[in-house]
Amino acid sequence: MASNLDKELFILGLTHSGKTFRPSDWAERLAGVMSQFRPGGPQPGSHLGYSPWCIPTTTISGVKCVIVHRDLRDYDVMAWDFCMNFAKDNDLQVSNTQTGA
Repeated sequence: MASNLDKELFILGLTHSGKTFRPSDWAERLAGVMSQFRPGGPQPGSHLGYSPWCIPTTTISGVKCVIVHRDLRDYDVMAWDFCMNFAKDNDLQVSNTQTGA
């Protein structure tokens, strides 16, 4: 049986050269933009909470990250591409785990 971690990608707040990505609230901003992409579609007031498919958090080692659930890709491929291109355009590490391994 596949675990939920198999369905998640972590956009880490570290560039490929290891520098901390700025601004410090980048994860909350990205997740805020993605708040309308949720199961059942946007609802009144849904902009007030994060989508379960795009959640800002902090890793065990204290690095900001955004967890992007693969169900977002099934729901709206352009929203998925937006997140992945955000990571690519800003040279951010993307991993299957919070530790970046």
